Amino acid sequence: MRRKLDTYDLAIVVAGLYAALAAAEEARVLVLAKGSLQASNSYAAQGGVAAAVGSDDDSSLHAADTLAAGRGLCRPSAVETLTREAPERIADLVELGVAFDDGLALEGGHSRARVVHAGGAETGRRIADVLAARVRAHPRIEVAEGERALSLRVVDGCCAGLVTDRRTVAARATLLATGGYAALWERTTNPPGALGEGLLLAYRAGAALADLELVQFHPTALLDDGFLLSEALRGAGATLLDEDGERFTDELAPRDVVARAIAARERANLDLRGIERGRYPALIATLERAGYDPATEPIPVAPASHYSIGGIVTDLDGGSTLPGLYAAGECACTGVHGANRLASNSLLECLVFGRRAALAAVENTTVPGTTCQAAHDGARHDLPTVTPELRHALWQEAGLIRSADGLTRLLDAPAPLVRLIAESALARTESRGVHFREDFPVEDDALAGHFVLRPGAAPELERWS
Repeated sequence: MRRKLDTYDLAIVVAGLYAALAAAEEARVLVLAKGSLQASNSYAAQGGVAAAVGSDDDSSLHAADTLAAGRGLCRPSAVETLTREAPERIADLVELGVAFDDGLALEGGHSRARVVHAGGAETGRRIADVLAARVRAHPRIEVAEGERALSLRVVDGCCAGLVTDRRTVAARATLLATGGYAALWERTTNPPGALGEGLLLAYRAGAALADLELVQFHPTALLDDGFLLSEALRGAGATLLDEDGERFTDELAPRDVVARAIAARERANLDLRGIERGRYPALIATLERAGYDPATEPIPVAPASHYSIGGIVTDLDGGSTLPGLYAAGECACTGVHGANRLASNSLLECLVFGRRAALAAVENTTVPGTTCQAAHDGARHDLPTVTPELRHALWQEAGLIRSADGLTRLLDAPAPLVRLIAESALARTESRGVHFREDFPVEDDALAGHFVLRPGAAPELERWS
């Protein structure tokens, strides 16, 4: 039976709300979400948005901090683009109606207080609520919630839309903003659906992936359940204490350094007693509901998988290696974060590169035959069930500390993305940023590049400028 065929200028999968608004100025846009429009990592983000908007700051200083955190793997042109455009994107959000808090926050790895927050640790939700309202009200944007993308349509070697569980969508361009894959690990700050579905859609259609071994572990997640205790708390003066109540690390060092310092101890606690807790009402309320009293006792914390640096290879305009397919946000890999993302650059990445991808996608003219129903629509690919056993294995073998023996065991994992992660981690025979190999504990200058995965091929090292 012939499936229903709907045609759009741009189809955006899952989130990409800011991108949708940018594209809708001159295009008909479909925003497709397998759940709620606001069910995304961006909505849950407690951190703020980094931008050189202070009187003592400059985009070159922001760029220098980003490059330092990235341990020699950042793509310089992507960093320059991100930091240069950051103040404009903050101004855009204010114009759209986002009310930011007064003042700027200092977070780990930053040499200046440059992080803007909204509602303390509710920045992601405040931004997502404003953008979602604007998207729903826009006459050229159609929102489809509860509809899941199953495969990408390919016409003459180009992406020409997608197939969902309800219909076939033809589009001149398709933008994936599907988030990352950090929920594959046993301990995670991510919602359960962050399993890398967008990466698999792209890879199965022929697009390249890169840097899958580079996953950031947030140092301070609640020991009980992985609830994120924002970087902003340490920026405001919260301290990390060992089992004897003594400080043991620089709380504002890069996240990989702090995470391994915590993991090396039997117990670590985050002491919030000395900060202005009233600035973070939702976060403090969550801790109190969990049975903690942040005013009188330190909170037990441990690292958890938090952010996927790797993703779909793109240029600075979001274009993937498959013509007609674009990606932005956590599912994309521009190389901007290098081997360790600087705090609060993730929401900024969504804004800067999401907008650039949307504008480039609208101008896309490379896709032939988008109205042809004879296109290759791809086979339906269900994700394998991610079991507790699989998540535990990934945590044990590809967590904070890795080795060849453990990574080799993951090559037989039932989930294809886990196997690709293991391949990439085995190829990076060094320790750099978030990737730590106990059998190769130092950096290797020869590996200062990005491991790219193309369908059917082994990881290949590339250097991006």
